[in-house]
Amino acid sequence: MVDKSIEDPSGKVGVDLEVEGKTGQIDFTTLKSGGLIKQKQKDKFTVRLRCPGGRVPISKLEKIVEVAKKYAEYVHLSFRQSIELTYVDYRNFKAIHDELAKVDQKIASCGTRVRVPTACSGCEYNPNGLMDTQKMAKLVDEKFFGHDLTHKFKISFSGCPIDCARTNEMDLGFQGAVKPLWEKETCIGCRICASACKEGAIESHPETGEPIYFPEKCLYCGDCIRACPTDSWKEEVKGWVARVGGRHGRHPLIANRIAEFLSDDDVPKFIDATIRWYEENGKECGRTRIGALFQIPEKWDSYVNKLRETFGNHILSNPKPPGAIEIHFDL
Repeated sequence: MVDKSIEDPSGKVGVDLEVEGKTGQIDFTTLKSGGLIKQKQKDKFTVRLRCPGGRVPISKLEKIVEVAKKYAEYVHLSFRQSIELTYVDYRNFKAIHDELAKVDQKIASCGTRVRVPTACSGCEYNPNGLMDTQKMAKLVDEKFFGHDLTHKFKISFSGCPIDCARTNEMDLGFQGAVKPLWEKETCIGCRICASACKEGAIESHPETGEPIYFPEKCLYCGDCIRACPTDSWKEEVKGWVARVGGRHGRHPLIANRIAEFLSDDDVPKFIDATIRWYEENGKECGRTRIGALFQIPEKWDSYVNKLRETFGNHILSNPKPPGAIEIHFDL
């Protein structure tokens, strides 16, 4: 049975669970902000669980399955790595909350705030991984999740330039990177590094076989370092590439690089500086994503200059604001 009241977000149901500081009759908008999302079906909701980085310990997963069997129709894995319990009756919200709390499994939140961070597996067991994405996702979830803003704010971490976590589509994305350094003394001219480089950033000298490096083509993936049999390619510097202002949806924006080789310690400072700038500059524009603000040249310049005060040479000399993608057909 379709619930026609879903079209009116001010519709309310009686809930025996505190949601967003409210109890009793709570409207659909508040419930959604608390991770309890109204479905089309009468009395039915989707309960979104908090899974930073998409990682769920087995003990929690076992409890989630137990709860899902009792109160949901099936489990949905969202595009942002959350587990969602579907077709939940709102009368069971408290029971679900209390049972999940036994294993410290929290319900997520939606709304105009910092969302649960997403992340790939990073360097823990992925051969391509350069940075510890799961560590950073946990840190961000603990420090920034739920911070209220004028619009939603999504953060992701990719461990390498393959960018599985789509950092270019996030309000703020961090991608693992390593800058290679060649040492001539140990090089045997085997040409393996040139073969390993998929970007054409390394060519072999026709006579000696020694590498000729084109840094402007390098994606900082580290394939040359992993491939070198004599360890002649080493890490000059390793860290995070930062992108800001991306989003998908009806009017997508692609985030461009703004900073390179940030350390793990730099990341929370970078997020904090970005959020503070957004709070100060987003008020006058109402419910506006940060990427939309960056389409205003003076806003972009203000943001870049603000970051440059703290992060200096990590900020690119002339970073580009997010670029719009036209998704409509030509008429």
